[in-house]
Amino acid sequence: MKLHADQLDTDVDLVRRLLARQFPQWADLPIKPVPSAGTENAIYRLGDDMAVRLPYRPVRNAQVEKLDRWLPVLAPQLPLPIPEPLGRGAPAEGYPCAWSVVRWLDGEEATLDRLADPVRAARTLAGFVRALVKIDPTGGPPPGEHNFWRGVPLADRDGYTRKAIAQSEGLIDTAAVTEAWETDLNAPVWDRPPVWLHGDLDPGNMLAVDGRLTAVIDWGGLGVGDPATELQPAWNLFRGDSRDAYRKALAFDDSTWRRGRGFALSTAVVALPYYLNTNPVIVKMARYMIDQVLEDHG
Repeated sequence: MKLHADQLDTDVDLVRRLLARQFPQWADLPIKPVPSAGTENAIYRLGDDMAVRLPYRPVRNAQVEKLDRWLPVLAPQLPLPIPEPLGRGAPAEGYPCAWSVVRWLDGEEATLDRLADPVRAARTLAGFVRALVKIDPTGGPPPGEHNFWRGVPLADRDGYTRKAIAQSEGLIDTAAVTEAWETDLNAPVWDRPPVWLHGDLDPGNMLAVDGRLTAVIDWGGLGVGDPATELQPAWNLFRGDSRDAYRKALAFDDSTWRRGRGFALSTAVVALPYYLNTNPVIVKMARYMIDQVLEDHG
């Protein structure tokens, strides 16, 4: 079942034809679809050490150019590996999007149960975020459609967050969610220069090997803006001592914490009705995040 009404069809044959036309040196390598709950790209493993990423929707063309431009700049300044762009493909073979070939990073989704020491993982991720927000943001792309508007003031999300809450009647405690949303919506806005942000620090976008956090992937949300977005793991991954460790290690002020909590609630509430019948992994995560945010408010 398609995730989006305008989702493009992809398959191994398309990938091979695109490679043959634009990167013939890789066209004979094995190609295998990668199962994923991701919502923006179809991913195919290419040989042993590469991956092909094809956007599901034409509106994501700018993402490929953005990542090709900025990931090589950010990578040497970060303490964990991130994807390395190896080739940028152009629309062809009936496929209307720019697409990319990147270095494959080994690991499995960094869920809480796969982390041998969640507190240590929280500190590791916080160190990664601290390094990211310190990188010179000059020339970096401001929030926009290219990064799902990650890094904008919460007020910019108010209309569609309330619409999603209304659409979730019967699925969640809409009164409690509305109260929580309005509480964090009133947090003071970010009034300092914009900083680099990943924008989508979901467990599925972090990799673990042997119980340790080892890489951060899927940078479609990359941009410069309010760093409150980087607090999302406090409610989608960490809890208890590890949540406290993440907050302490980041050392963001209380206003940023509140905006981060509001952002986490907004993303979860918007995802719940949108993916209700198409992506059970996203729906499960959305429900979990909503529960965690309400618990934190309580």
